[in-house]
Amino acid sequence: MKYAIVEISGRQFWVETGKYYDLNRIPTKLGKKILLTRVLLLNNNGELLVGKPYIDNVSIKGKVLKHLRGQKTIVYKMRPKKKTRKKQGHRQELTRVLIEDMNIN
Repeated sequence: MKYAIVEISGRQFWVETGKYYDLNRIPTKLGKKILLTRVLLLNNNGELLVGKPYIDNVSIKGKVLKHLRGQKTIVYKMRPKKKTRKKQGHRQELTRVLIEDMNIN
């Protein structure tokens, strides 16, 4: 089984080839290829490579499938005994990326 742990926009994801992931919005056009170079760990069928903090010679290729918005999150602020209430919704902008290939250079 081949997988990697990658840092993307401040968050870490366990990624495998052939699967898609919803990441924070990446400002690129649909169908464009992206290259992920911040690889923290790579398991290449039992051969484990660990970075300090990143692995230099590993790159992961992905393809932008679509831009979407996540589920609505409700933010509710209230100050007790002050009659102050504030209800606000938030939907995170996301980009769906298909992981196509993992290369060791």
